[in-house]
Amino acid sequence: MNGAGWIVAAALAAIVLLALLFRARLLAACGYQLRPIEPPQRSERNGNDEDHDARREGAAAGEQRNRLEGLFDLDELEVSDVMVHRTNMRSVNADNAPEAVVREILTSPHTRMPLWKGSLDNIVGVLHAKDLLRALNEVGNDFSRIDVMKIAAKPWFVPDTTTLQDQLNAFLRRKAHFAIVVDEYGEVEGLVTLEDIIEEIVGEIADEHDIDMQGVKKEADGSVVVDGTVPIRDLNRALDWDLPDEEATTIAGLVIHETQSIPEEKQAFTFHGKRFVVMKRDKNRIARLRIRPAGEG
Repeated sequence: MNGAGWIVAAALAAIVLLALLFRARLLAACGYQLRPIEPPQRSERNGNDEDHDARREGAAAGEQRNRLEGLFDLDELEVSDVMVHRTNMRSVNADNAPEAVVREILTSPHTRMPLWKGSLDNIVGVLHAKDLLRALNEVGNDFSRIDVMKIAAKPWFVPDTTTLQDQLNAFLRRKAHFAIVVDEYGEVEGLVTLEDIIEEIVGEIADEHDIDMQGVKKEADGSVVVDGTVPIRDLNRALDWDLPDEEATTIAGLVIHETQSIPEEKQAFTFHGKRFVVMKRDKNRIARLRIRPAGEG
């Protein structure tokens, strides 16, 4: 390698080291702890076990590579690519009875819940379960004395075109974890959290509140039943697929884009190595699909 080659290699190594350092500090700031990877133990059993160990090491290396790629993608992705879509967003009508609002929030797996009045496009606050519990304690757990609007924080609205890098910087600068995503007309498109962006960098983060991926169900025959609103990126990550997401955000959007139509129920299509069958259509929306590898079933 000549002198110029060494300079390029050194520069790339420095970028990778900075990326890893950034990732470690970001996770530490958010309460996640990185554990050292145990060195692989040489198998003393048989050749099949050694092959298994080699495959496992290869998979681990692939995961590390995907995490680095996720870090460098932050300037290329927008919050609309990783947000929770409004159709999957849990929220509460602030005009409901206090007891109903309290029960909805305290039984939710999420720590923060948007409050709306009149319609979902009128988000008036964000209520944190911790603040609600503190307020309940102060009034002796008397639901009737709770005013959720006095407890709720002011909502933070961000454009759907904000890059993940800019949104990450804004989260850290404001010491915030939660934002409402709106389009150019101010209509609510969904919500984005700090965890959504961290997951884009390091892959799915499992914590004590995580549940199975909503809207995705693996069947015994090997097929997968998917709600149309499931984001393509989430499906790719969960199932290790490689469906394109340049022209559509959701799996229903991908089918509509590829077919240039809104298919009827029971219609089937094959593209990108998968067989898609429309299981349910709700007016002009694909509500549910069955997906399996092309050539099966």
